[in-house]
Amino acid sequence: MKENTRPNIKIKKQEIILRKASVEPNFTNKTVLTDSTWRYIELFLKKEKKAVKNDTALNYWKQAENFYEATKNLDILSKPLTSYYCFLNATKALLTYKGINFDTKHGVSGEIKNGQIVIQNEYIKLHPKGVLSGLCNYLNEPVKTIGDKPETYNLKEILYNLEYIHRAYILTFGQAELFVPVSNPRFVFDKIKKEGWLETQLEEQYSNQREFTKFKTGFSIDWLYSQNGLYTIRLNKKFEWEAPRNKPTDKSLKSFKNYYKNQRKRFRYIYSPNQLWYIKRKDLQGIIDRNTLSLTFAAMHCLSEMSRYDPDRLAKHLEKSCGWLLTEFINKSIYQFIDMISSEISGDDFRVTGFRT
Repeated sequence: MKENTRPNIKIKKQEIILRKASVEPNFTNKTVLTDSTWRYIELFLKKEKKAVKNDTALNYWKQAENFYEATKNLDILSKPLTSYYCFLNATKALLTYKGINFDTKHGVSGEIKNGQIVIQNEYIKLHPKGVLSGLCNYLNEPVKTIGDKPETYNLKEILYNLEYIHRAYILTFGQAELFVPVSNPRFVFDKIKKEGWLETQLEEQYSNQREFTKFKTGFSIDWLYSQNGLYTIRLNKKFEWEAPRNKPTDKSLKSFKNYYKNQRKRFRYIYSPNQLWYIKRKDLQGIIDRNTLSLTFAAMHCLSEMSRYDPDRLAKHLEKSCGWLLTEFINKSIYQFIDMISSEISGDDFRVTGFRT
């Protein structure tokens, strides 16, 4: 006998699912299949040629692509420099297109703590003015300061909070897993109560009470489902949803968009041919409550400074036990970052070609 399932919320005929973009996603657009988002975003920015800001955003985007292409041909000691300038210009393209004011300073600086050459001694400061600050403002996560002291983390702390290198981090340092893999995150509703919420399934190795207890803050098990094999869980927070014939009321749409804005940050994804979604836990030490884009930008700035001014120090880091972790970050972050920025600019989701969506 087939198990009951809750109905997806729909707008017209389109089922509404969790999207990659954190801000202003296009919920009703189909996934874009492409092996490179560079040309897609270029054409996207050219659509509104009458807007002067789009010309400027397009120039930043082209510069970012040039640094991206240059990075491919460099060795590991040089890659952080061009990768960072790729991130910098791609971020400027996003902020310019979205009309977010930003200071042209980088908005991030580094400080080395005396002692051993370890990533715990590489400190990164976030400043309230600059491109990184503009990105944080766009993501509704303003940079914090205590008096005149900037928000500060060390490189190890930041790398712990990046989902796309988390396995490498755990194998290097052995800390508790911060990200819990989930599948099929979707928005569902109760027609009688006129309420909606997000539900998802835990992967098999996490589908037990012991694992669920580790991250259950804000979540509960949905007992409509049998919970045999895979746990189906839901966010406790709900939104108003009334949509006769899949035409939501203005009040429902506003409620849903506010819900998405507030709850999207609990979820992370890894750039991949497959859909890889994760819940970020809240119950561990060392959690930084910031978007992956901001943390990736800050970490790459730290490595780019070493690459430019002190390559011997970077080389020593790469020779130590964390060398593989740093190599994974340097090589993988550029794909993750550009995929995320592309989604934020366009509102679309992207998948490489040759895979069924």
